Amino acid sequence: MVQRLVVDEGSVDQRLDNFLIKVLKGAPKTLVYRIIRSGEVRVNKGRASADTRLAMGDEVRVPPLRLAEKSDPDAASVPAREFPVIFEDEVMLVINKPAGVAVHGGSGVSFGVIEQLRRARPTARFLELVHRLDKETSGVLVIAKKRSALTTLQDVFRHRQAHKTYSALVGGAWPDRKKVVDVALHKFLTPEGERRVKAVAGDDDEGRRSISLVHVVKRYAGYSLLDVTIKTGRTHQIRVHLSHEGHGIVGDDKYGDFALNKALARGGEGPLPNVDRARLPQGRFERMFLHARYLRLAHPVTGEDVTFEAELPAECNALLGALTPHDAGVAAPK
Repeated sequence: MVQRLVVDEGSVDQRLDNFLIKVLKGAPKTLVYRIIRSGEVRVNKGRASADTRLAMGDEVRVPPLRLAEKSDPDAASVPAREFPVIFEDEVMLVINKPAGVAVHGGSGVSFGVIEQLRRARPTARFLELVHRLDKETSGVLVIAKKRSALTTLQDVFRHRQAHKTYSALVGGAWPDRKKVVDVALHKFLTPEGERRVKAVAGDDDEGRRSISLVHVVKRYAGYSLLDVTIKTGRTHQIRVHLSHEGHGIVGDDKYGDFALNKALARGGEGPLPNVDRARLPQGRFERMFLHARYLRLAHPVTGEDVTFEAELPAECNALLGALTPHDAGVAAPK
């Protein structure tokens, strides 16, 4: 039968997908995302998306589901895993997320960072993601250890008071004069159900204004290493903005240069202009070169500014070392 669930204090500001995964014991995550996408789940009688934030007293309508009586059958298969810790205190944990690991399960992914951390820390009473990084993006990721810290930190991100800078390697020579990308973005689903984003005109009804600040850190023959500071936090924002300007991120399998990515991932199977394969592990590069290297925000308890930094991963440094320098470059700002 249809369930009508009312959001209480313990679930305020949770994402809809996380709320349903928690309350629908035994429901596979793929099912949860499917019923949200199909519109069968309603919040206050209206359609909602997986990332809809819930408020006190919201009514969530859930369609009839036939669920196993036991707990989530996938839970036992989630491996316990800790990640490199950048900072930790009693209310928050900041880690250096590796590329290739989703931040949470869902949409075809059985588990992610948060599920693995919960298994690794069974006595932790509360662990929730404050924000997200794409699966193939590495770097600074913040996790709340208390509900009060979660809501405070999410407000910081929502009101654009978190200062985030990413390292990105793109193909071609990024023009020095291009310091701001102010292009609206529209999120959509492909016929196969995959999430995609495209650049649209500023007056497009479905577009959302998105701003990225770009600084050239160093030039290489055929490539540019960039610092990208985002003023808005849209899905795939940096990836689509840079691609829209004609400089896709190296290794980006959705918006990048597919021929280049294939050549880099091929290993020692032929020459690659401006790249010394001998300096790459196994002669190949198989990830996206996008790394959340810097984050500054107000601490949720003290209110003081705190800064977190994550060094470039070894495989990204190896690729930079394999490129042919174009000039001496400039120092990266903070």
